[in-house]
Amino acid sequence: MSNEVQALQTALRQFAEERDWGQFHTPRNLAASLSIEAAEVLEHFQWLTDQQSQDLSPEQREKVALEIADVLLYLLQLSDKLQIDPVEAAQRKLALNAAKYPVEKAKGSSKKYTEL
Repeated sequence: MSNEVQALQTALRQFAEERDWGQFHTPRNLAASLSIEAAEVLEHFQWLTDQQSQDLSPEQREKVALEIADVLLYLLQLSDKLQIDPVEAAQRKLALNAAKYPVEKAKGSSKKYTEL
């Protein structure tokens, strides 16, 4: 696991401990919070065209950045609680996706791997 990820997880643990919030940070609650925060990212793009979603104002980008931070922080708390290395898990998942979506079949296609 990277030093940056470990440092964030340590800071999150300390933040929660100082507030006695560990009692609320069960995997189920963290997973629910992660989903809620991800929906808050999506809310910033609701009703925008594809072009508008690519051309956010600096103020809109900052709001989205803060929601992305919330998603990342809950994801790191959940992985910490479950003792999962999120970087290693992401690397394994990328390798699995590469096998499911070989370039020669998937390039330029949005089809699911079962349809390639």
